[in-house]
Amino acid sequence: MAPVVLITGASRGIGAACATLFAKEGYRVAVHYNKNRDSAENIANLCGGIAVCADISDSNQVNQMIDEIESKLGNIDILINNAGIAEDTLITDVSDDAWRMMLGVNLSGSFYTARRVLPNMISKKAGCIINISSMWGQVGASCEVAYSTAKAGLIGFTKALAKEVAPSGIRVNAISPGVIKTDMLNCYNEADISALIEETPLSRLGTPEDIANAALFLASDKASFITGQIIGVNGGFVI
Repeated sequence: MAPVVLITGASRGIGAACATLFAKEGYRVAVHYNKNRDSAENIANLCGGIAVCADISDSNQVNQMIDEIESKLGNIDILINNAGIAEDTLITDVSDDAWRMMLGVNLSGSFYTARRVLPNMISKKAGCIINISSMWGQVGASCEVAYSTAKAGLIGFTKALAKEVAPSGIRVNAISPGVIKTDMLNCYNEADISALIEETPLSRLGTPEDIANAALFLASDKASFITGQIIGVNGGFVI
């Protein structure tokens, strides 16, 4: 039976690219979404997988979502924690609700999903978790304090969890994307994007496929001795 992969935030961007690539490689794919149902169902249909809905900042919804996946596809072998939100805002303008939402989606959601899938992984002594962080979680970004904080937390989560579950044969790694051509760039104007490209040594924006290819490698047996690592896919922006 082909392995099952759950990709959160897979209705567009990096998550959609991961879903498409993993399906092409023979994985059975669960496409998670929160609001963009039509896109998620379209991607799931193209992948021969299923679309599942949940607000991943709510642990009860996460548990119900994974119950549904297990009933339809079986236990989850690969978890890709990709769902995320971003906001370009001065810290003095970040509301309490925005702060809670940023941490809830970008950090707590990864905790809830990992906590729920790990018992089965531990039982069979196999599994892989890939967290999608950000280079801003490594070095920080002005006007993105909440986002940088959440993504930095995800890096710490990755390292600690990797140590905890390694004796059970489970690998946990993170991918730290650079400037990737997704909807998250919509808050930047052309001048800002041009400046970010100029700061990137490889002189281009990254693509969702760049991240998906890294995730596929980390999920494969080729990465069987890699755990607890933060893999920068950023064109040299952060070295």
